[in-house]
Amino acid sequence: MNIKYKNKMQLEILSKSNNEAFARITVAAFAAQLDPTIEEISDIKTAVSEAVTNSIIHGYENKEGIIKINAYIYDNTIRIEISDQGKGIEDIEIAKQPLYTTKPELERSGMGFTIMENFMDSLKVESVLGMGTKVTMEKKIKEKTTKEEQIQEENFYA
Repeated sequence: MNIKYKNKMQLEILSKSNNEAFARITVAAFAAQLDPTIEEISDIKTAVSEAVTNSIIHGYENKEGIIKINAYIYDNTIRIEISDQGKGIEDIEIAKQPLYTTKPELERSGMGFTIMENFMDSLKVESVLGMGTKVTMEKKIKEKTTKEEQIQEENFYA
């Protein structure tokens, strides 16, 4: 796949839970150049939050490691890649099942991948045991077609 990106960002954070909000807000700020609706930006923030939390809780199991976040903009679409060098996922298809969790003692809901799939247009999970996991998500931002629609949206949130 040879896509020409209009813009790109990279971020590396330590796998600490207080960095999750920073990652979520940073990606949302980057996505803002596409002029997303409040709902679209909320979807992106939630999906990023779930992916980063998975890296912290499951990938590194609360040990210190690096989480890499790359985001790209092309054709009114944001592509977000979140990767870690944690323990990896043994069976991705099982891990993607709603309510599946490897950490029931931590009261994890097992809905992370389900949320990512529902809030984004596409989700791809790649993982190698002992080497880490990469989650790639995309969301196409709807273009504002008329001035009237833009005014209606502005008035709705005013």
